[in-house]
Formats: sequence, structure tokens, C-alpha cells
Amino acid sequence: MPLSWNEIKDRALKFSHEWADESSEDAEAKSFWDAFFTVFGVPRRRVATFEQPVKKSDGHGGFIDLLWKGILLVEHKSRGKDLDRAFQQAKDYFPGLKDRDLPRYILVSDFARFRLYDLEEGEQHEFTIKDFYKNVRLFGFVAGYVTTSYKEQDPVNIKAAERMGKLHDKLKAIGYEGHELEVYLVRLLFCLFADDTSIFERRQFQDLIEQRTAEDGQDLAQWLAHLFEVLNTPPEKRLKRLDEQLAAFRYVNGSLFAEHLRTADFDRDMREILIECCALDWSRISPAIFGALFQSVMIPALRRNLGAHYTTEKNILKVIGPLFLDELRAEFERVKGQPKKLLEFHERIAKLNFLDPACGCGNFLVIAYRELRLLELDILRVLHGKAKTLSLDVSQFNILCDVDQFFGIEIEEFPAQIAQTALWLMDHQMNMRVSEEFGNYFVRLPLKKSATIVHGNALQRDWREIVKPKELSYIFGNPPFGGKKEQDAAQKRDMERTFADVKGAGVLDFVAAWYRKAAEYMAENPAIKTGFVSTNSISQGEQVGVLWRDLLRRGVKIHFAHRTFQWSSEARGKAAVHCVIIGFALHDTADKRIFDYENLKGEPHEIRASNINPYLVDAPTALIERRSGPLSEKTPHMAYGSMPIDNGSLILSEQEKSLLLKTEPNARSYIREYVGGDEFLNGIKRYCLWLVDCEPNKLRSYKAIYERIEANRKFRLSSNRPQTKELAKNPALFGEIRQPSKQFLLIPKVSSENRDYIPVGFCSYKIIASGTTLIVPAATMFEFGFLQSAMHMAWTRSVGGRLESRYQYSAGIVYNNFPWPQAETPKQRQAIEEAAQAVLDARAKYPDSSLADLYDPLTMPPDLVKAHHKLDAAVDAAYSKKKFSGDSDRVAFLFELYQQILSPLESKKKLRRNAAH
Repeated sequence: MPLSWNEIKDRALKFSHEWADESSEDAEAKSFWDAFFTVFGVPRRRVATFEQPVKKSDGHGGFIDLLWKGILLVEHKSRGKDLDRAFQQAKDYFPGLKDRDLPRYILVSDFARFRLYDLEEGEQHEFTIKDFYKNVRLFGFVAGYVTTSYKEQDPVNIKAAERMGKLHDKLKAIGYEGHELEVYLVRLLFCLFADDTSIFERRQFQDLIEQRTAEDGQDLAQWLAHLFEVLNTPPEKRLKRLDEQLAAFRYVNGSLFAEHLRTADFDRDMREILIECCALDWSRISPAIFGALFQSVMIPALRRNLGAHYTTEKNILKVIGPLFLDELRAEFERVKGQPKKLLEFHERIAKLNFLDPACGCGNFLVIAYRELRLLELDILRVLHGKAKTLSLDVSQFNILCDVDQFFGIEIEEFPAQIAQTALWLMDHQMNMRVSEEFGNYFVRLPLKKSATIVHGNALQRDWREIVKPKELSYIFGNPPFGGKKEQDAAQKRDMERTFADVKGAGVLDFVAAWYRKAAEYMAENPAIKTGFVSTNSISQGEQVGVLWRDLLRRGVKIHFAHRTFQWSSEARGKAAVHCVIIGFALHDTADKRIFDYENLKGEPHEIRASNINPYLVDAPTALIERRSGPLSEKTPHMAYGSMPIDNGSLILSEQEKSLLLKTEPNARSYIREYVGGDEFLNGIKRYCLWLVDCEPNKLRSYKAIYERIEANRKFRLSSNRPQTKELAKNPALFGEIRQPSKQFLLIPKVSSENRDYIPVGFCSYKIIASGTTLIVPAATMFEFGFLQSAMHMAWTRSVGGRLESRYQYSAGIVYNNFPWPQAETPKQRQAIEEAAQAVLDARAKYPDSSLADLYDPLTMPPDLVKAHHKLDAAVDAAYSKKKFSGDSDRVAFLFELYQQILSPLESKKKLRRNAAH
């Protein structure tokens, strides 16, 4: 076991006194360095060699004074010699070393001075021998105390996964695969990590491989099998004549090495790969990304983009912070000055239990455990701060939090095994923090407790069998997303079972099932709080009415929410998804928080809310469901554009139009401009064959057109859809025709989220609107003004759907549910119409600019901005005399108005139903 820091300091003082006057490099250098390692309780012969022969950078041979492969190179000089020159001499040895043997640290000394170089961090420390005791913590890597600042993009993470991936592929190629291979790799991962983090002695595992196994690798599998058996056997039960080097390994237990596996088979290359793995500094790999990183080992396709598919700690903290950590931290601050209450608080956090019902490799569980242990460490600092100098045994500090407070469900076996292992590794890292803090080594070996990670389908398992609701405190995680089109057959069956009693559930994303399961589970303990990362779709568009009607009926209250942002995640192979985070419970709270993002990749700003509705806005709770027509009878109806359903046969580019007219110059009247959302916004010219009024004899005479019609007929006949086959009877016409006979208003279905307004505009009836647009045939300047206002945009952002992060406008959800003002005056109406015309006039000043140019926030002309602001003010005034402070204020007002409008409509509908019965 590593010595306590207090003992190391005592030994360092004695070392300084003993060697204060030594000066001869030749006479006493070796004894000096033997004594140096003894200060840290490490026999030098265990880790380092003197006079290691090596070829220098100049091609000549040389001898390294002392080398600890992969860790430390020492260059020693007589007293008073130049340490800069000694450092350069040390670096000259590097070309002669294998990459895996290159040290992280160089230490040069002349008996009187030490100078330590950390080549990884680019740091240098120099001190005299008399101050050695003050600087011993710089040599924590010698003592076995490893405190690492983890970097998510650390190249060692990538190297580790690449090398383990190679070993995985080699073992699989020889037929060692499936469950056995997964367990085998997890054991190797544990041993590699243990070798560098003082679970084992430094290099104990690597030395066993290098010193005891043959270079051709033929006996390596037997040695590993024997080692795994030893790690699973208490010392008192081990064979009396057990090999001394194997007997030196500690008893691990924890079921990690319990299962009997077939003995694998290695060759020279596989042995070399394993040694290359050993050469990495595994202490630098955070257990927080450990699981995600090594799941990629099993999936070769993910290895091509290693490092891009793990959930960042920063994003995980967005869930666990407002779910429980912020509250616990605040309580700690309140009670830390009251010893009795602080002790009670300590005992309470050790009884908290956590469930991730889609835990993957355990990222959420690991980070949550780390944060709980860091909180406990702060408690221990307050309770025992004065005792730190007394060399008390760490066990006296009453460390209560442990991995058995954590539960998980994972559908794949390998990630489930990794999750459990990663929690043990994080436990060890936190035990090292305690050791560092209080001066005595603390380790939990043999492993007596473990997290409960169940391999199974979370939508089919009864969560109560894994952890009883009365014993659980929090549910959290990042369940698989899966839109309705991406769900496979098995997932669709799971959705049908989960939402068997919910009408319209076929539109829901897969993640919605975890909300339903959590709400059912929480019913037995309403104190439980839940926080999930989800696709933003469940808080937008038609999914809201389906999912949240069911959840609200069960008593769900939203406590906090991160509105749409870009999430980096390894969970289901999606590197960047537009997500929300929703925290909820079956009880209410006065402390409601919304985190909003001006930039989807940026940082959120926090808003305190009085109520968070399912659209994640501070407004009354209302569910906007698809309607077939507008709320008000006065409002003109909105329709889809026309759909060709033609495989491109009836659509023409500008070039195709020109070629066609060269062949058929008399067909000009049957070629119309064809506008979809993209064409409308970007000024792109496209055309279509509009043959509604074309007589049959003319159709037959236009050969080029006739050929296109025939191609369309064949396409429609080849379709699997009966409706499309039926359309083959009229191949000259669009499949769905909704073209108005007079001027209409056009709205693109999809528009960039960067625009302050979705550009809409009037079109001539001669222009054919495509199915990527929505049209309002009877619209006036009044309706145009509203659709181009900040009021309508605030509504659209809140209740509309999104395609990724882009606005996805709809008639059934957005337009038909929009609460128009109930009693605008003629004067207000005139003001809106005049302001709307001013917007069109401002656009007309820039005939060569597309709407995309005009509405780009960076290029929007000042006079157009001014015109819109005047229109916004006119529309706002039609609703209320008060001035709205911004979009949040507008949305809250609109939801209240929506409920006022809907209430009598619902009453009338109820009366009609009753009358019918």
C-alpha cells in the first residue's frame, strides 16, 4: 500500500539530512536514488533500472543513469554541475527508446538540487534538497497517488481505444467472440487501469506480461487465465505454492473475475498489442468517458470517428445539476456551520439512490457518483479539517457513499458490464482523492459492493424489481431517441405496448416511452424526481398533445427544462442532435427554471419561471392539438401546395424549360413557374408542366411532353401505394391539385431558425405552389401582417415543430391554433395593413436580393428591420394596451388567450355531444 503523505514527508526530511553533503556522482549516485525511491515506499528494483544502454541521437551508444520505462528518466551529475546540460543529455536518449518506453517525466539532480520536468504538461519545478519534503507531492506518481486533470480530447483516449480495438479484432478473428470476448476485454481494461492507478503496484500487470510470458505469445493466455483466477481468490484460499509474482496481486472480488471463461489464444503480434496498451498512461483516462470510449471498441464503424461519440461531462451536468446537485450543494452551504445537521445531511446523501433506465456504458451514473463523492469530500473537510494533520486512519472519517447507490438498465450486455466496471474505477479515483486530502491511503479492496446494472430491455422490465420505488430518489439519463420513421419493428412493438391506451401514439419518438414508464413508476413514490435528455420533438408540434396529455393526467409537473440546444452524445451513434432536457416529478415546486439558448452550440441563460408548460415556456399549461380549421370562423383557411407525385417527370429546371421550348415552342402556355419553399426563399427558378386545360390532341402533338407523361404513368404504376397506382389514370396532371384561382399567400414549410421572421409573401395564381409550401388563398394584407409579426413568430417558435433546429411550420398545429385578436378596432386593422404594406415596400427596394438575403440577420437592410418593428408594434397593439417585454411575455399572453378562446368552443362541442346522445 502507498505510504501516507505524512510518513513520506518524514522520510523526505531524513533523506535531505542524510544526503545534504554528498557530492560525488560516481561514488554514491545509485545509493542516492535507491534511498530516493524508499522515501515513497517503493523498492527501486521493482520499477527502475540503472545504466540502461541506449543509442543516443548522435548515433553513439550511451547509458541512462536511471530509467523507469514510460514514467521517469533520471540524469544525475556531481554537485554544482550544469542541470540544463543534464536535461539536454537526458533528451538525447529519446531516439533510442521505444515509443512505449518514453518517459513523461525527466528528473535531473546534482545532489544539492532537483529539477523535475513534466513533459506532458510542459511544467518545470526546481528546488533544493533541503526543500525536498515541501515538494514531495510533485512525485505522487512515484508514491501511487494519481490525481489527474482529465481532458476529453486527450489523445491517450483515442490511442487506448485504437489499441484495444486491434486486440478485439485479433481475438474475434480466432473465434474468441460474443459474451466471452466482451467479459475478457473488460477484465483486461480493469487490469490496465489498475496498473496505473495504484490498485495494483505500478507496472505489476505489465511486468508479469513482459517478464514471465514468451515473446511469441503462446503462453500469454494461460498466464492471464491464472491471473484472473488469482484476482478472484482471497489470499487465505490461494494455493500455498502459488507463483510469487502472481501471489503479489491483490484480491479484487466484485464478481468481475468470477465467471469461468475459455482460455484465449495469443500470438506475437497480440502480445505486442497488449504491451503497447500497458505502455499508455491509463490514469489519464477518465472513468466518466471510459465506457463510451470502449463501447466503440466493439463497433468498428465507430472507431473511424473515435472521440466524437461520447457524452461530455458538461452536458451530463446540465441534467444532474438542476435535478439534484444544485439543491444538495445549496443545502450543504446552509448546514456546514452546524455539525449536528451536517452529520445528518451526510447520512442522508449516503441513502440517496439513483436509476438510469437506459444507462449505456454508465456515463450518467459515473458522473453522478463522482459529484456525490466530491460533495461528501467537502463534508469531510468541514467535519475533520483539523484532524488532517493528526495522521488519523482514513476509516475514521466515515466515508459513507458507495457504488451500491446506483442502478441501471441497459439493453446490450457489453455496455452494461462496462458501466459496472467504470463505477468501480470512479470509486477508486475518488478514494485516491480522499487519500490525497487526508494523508493516508484509502482503497476499497476487495470489492464488497457494486452497482446494480441489469442487462435487459427497460421497456419490458418492471423497474420495481430492480429497485423499489420507495427506496429510489432520482431517475435520469439519455434514452434512445428514434423518431417514428427510424424505429425498427421491435421498437414499434415496445411503443405499442407502452402506449396501448394512448390514442395517436404512433407519432411519438421512442424516447417518449421512458417518460411514460417513469411516470408509472413514480406513482408509488411521488417524491422521486426525473430528468431526461430527449429529442426536441416531444416539446414541439403534434407530439406534445399526444404525450403530455397522458403525462399531465398522471400528475406530471415540469420542474426545469433546457430548451433546444445541440447535444454531443455517443449514446446511439448520434454525434450532434438537437435536444431538450426536461426535469419533472409528480409533485410541484416553486423553484422552476428554464435554460434558454440564443446559440444552439452556446451557453444557456437561466430564467426563473412561475410555470413550465409542455412547450417549455413560462406560460399556462395548454396542449395544442392538430385542428382541421382555424379557431376563428373569420380566419381564412390554409392549405398545402400542390403535389406532383411524378418522380420529376412534370418538373423542369430553367435549362430543361429552354430545351423543351426549342422542341415545342407552342407549349409555352402550359409551362408555369413552380415555387417550393427553397425556390421562394432563395430566388431559384423552376418550372412545371401544368396541363390542367390542355386538350388531348395537343398533348399528343407535343412529343417531348408526351414522353414525360408516359414516364410519369410508368412511375405511378410501379408504386406499392394503391393511391399512387390510381393516379396513373391521369398521368398528365399533378397527383394532388390545390392551386388557387386568385392571388394567394405562400408560407415555406421549413425555414432557418436564424431568421427573426419566417418570410412569407403574395404570389400570382399563375405561379404553382409546391407541396413544400402552405398557401392561404383568401389572405389579405391583414393576414400577411400577422404572419410576418413578432407575435406570430413567438407562437411558431413555441408550438411549431422543428426539422433538426429549423422552423417547421404547419397548418394543423401552428396556424389553425393561433389565437387571433378577438376585437381589433378598424383603426388597429388599418394600422396593421399599412405597416404590412410598408414591409413589402421595403423588400421591393432590393429586387436583386432573395428573401434569404433580406432576412439573414447579418444582411437584413435597416429599413426592412424598421418596417418590421413598426408592424410588430401594430400587431401587439391589437392584442393589448400594455407593451410586451419580449417573446416570453407574448407567448404567456397567447397561451392565456388560447385557453379563453378554446373554453367556450369546448363547451359547445360538449353540448353537441350530449345532445347527440
